[in-house]
Amino acid sequence: MSSPRKHVVIYTDGACSGNPGPGGWAALLRYNQHEKVLTGTAAHATNNRMELTAVIEALRALKEPCQVDLYTDSNYIVRAFQKGWLERWQRNGWRTSRKQPVENQDLWRQLLELTRRHDVRFLKVKGHADDPLNNRVDRLAVEAMRRARLHPPPADPSTPTAAE
Repeated sequence: MSSPRKHVVIYTDGACSGNPGPGGWAALLRYNQHEKVLTGTAAHATNNRMELTAVIEALRALKEPCQVDLYTDSNYIVRAFQKGWLERWQRNGWRTSRKQPVENQDLWRQLLELTRRHDVRFLKVKGHADDPLNNRVDRLAVEAMRRARLHPPPADPSTPTAAE
């Protein structure tokens, strides 16, 4: 008989200056009394890419399969899971209902792989409201974005740009 999975609470946020432009992301992971903060930057990104990156990096940081309550203020992410967008996109060959290629496919594919490893429940939290943990990751993501503006990281050649 396998032991129950550890229950981890995660808060994530992404920020972008210009959209597209320099971006930052943050994640806060909590397990019992333990807490881990992750942040990162991108020289050229969109807000949605930063939101997705925060979720991916948070789930990647987990060392074993876990039960996860993931809080985000991103409708884009929550709706993709709760409204079945991901299943439809995959069924349609990663095309939207308008027959256009799904944006950020590279990140969605990574996230899907991670959700196969972990039992993730995506929960919507209102941005810039009364949730202190969401406000904290928002501040951290904005700080990361400001670092990206001041000291841009090397551009990631695999990151699609607005012109592609």
